[in-house]
Amino acid sequence: MLNRLDRYLLREVTLTFAAVTGVLLVILLSNQLARVLGQAVQNGFPGSVVLNLLVLTTLQQLTVLLPIGLFLGIILALGRLYHESEMTAMAACGVGTASIYRPILILTFVVVAVLALLSFRVVPEAGDLAQKIRVDAMRAAQFGALEPGRFRTFAGGDVVFYAERVLKSGQLEGVFVQRRDEDRLEIAVAERAVQRGAGQSDQLFVLYNGRRYEGVPGSPEWRVLEFKEHGIPVSLPEVKAKGERLSTKPTRALIGSPNKADRSELAWRAAVPTMAFVLMLLAVPLAKLRPRQGRFARVGFAVLAYFAYSNLLAAVRVWIEKGNPGGSLGMWWVHLLPVLLAAWLIWRDERLRPMWRRARPAEG
Repeated sequence: MLNRLDRYLLREVTLTFAAVTGVLLVILLSNQLARVLGQAVQNGFPGSVVLNLLVLTTLQQLTVLLPIGLFLGIILALGRLYHESEMTAMAACGVGTASIYRPILILTFVVVAVLALLSFRVVPEAGDLAQKIRVDAMRAAQFGALEPGRFRTFAGGDVVFYAERVLKSGQLEGVFVQRRDEDRLEIAVAERAVQRGAGQSDQLFVLYNGRRYEGVPGSPEWRVLEFKEHGIPVSLPEVKAKGERLSTKPTRALIGSPNKADRSELAWRAAVPTMAFVLMLLAVPLAKLRPRQGRFARVGFAVLAYFAYSNLLAAVRVWIEKGNPGGSLGMWWVHLLPVLLAAWLIWRDERLRPMWRRARPAEG
């Protein structure tokens, strides 16, 4: 059962964590929006695809935002309490380090659970779905429905198509089709046509009531055919993903895999929620301020500690993937370093606490 002090600390840390994470999320969204819009302009993605990609890529980045948001949230919340002497008053009433950890642990367990769900399931699925959406959008943009009054090229420019009008039923009127097969050229004109298989790699243009010209440019020998119905198949290259990304593999496919890359990815997914818990252990003693220090005095140290920790984890991840000796022990020893630092800071503070409590000699 939480007492009033626990609820107060939990509220302060939670609000600060939400504010810091919100600011970081806005910065991330602006960066992601610029990148996704660049892809959309380059490939002709519709607005719905842009929104979906923005949501999915943001979900993927939450595994980075939540640990640093929790870490800085604790640092800033406790820093304010130390700066305004509230923590000094709590210490005078017998509130120790364990009492500070207790309410913060509640928030941390929630964040760790969310990160575990994101890391092991949501992020791989979101990455896989985003990849499929990009491929489908590129295919639709490249092979999509024809527009009236506009020349469209297919198959690397070997096929050129033009229609004067496009009816609501999808039927085309005033159709011109040019197809090149090595040196030979085929030109067909028709009153109307129907496009079958739009958006697919194999399409068929069925022309009605028209004429076809066949021959080699520069040669006098040309053949002219009149037709009632004529089908022109167009085989287009399949748009595929660049390759299966390791981050999109389901976790069940990584467990027990002998592949070094799979083991490094699994270790990284497990490291994400562990990182949030370890950063919480470090944040509480690191947030402690000396008298007359500013409330943001420890933010710089916190940022340096986070980058050192996260970069070392990333380095070990590469070592595991490459099979280097440095990755043979896994990532557990990297998590142990900030835990030992937190233990040393707590021990130092507890050792010096009796000195702080000594009464000052009476003046005069």
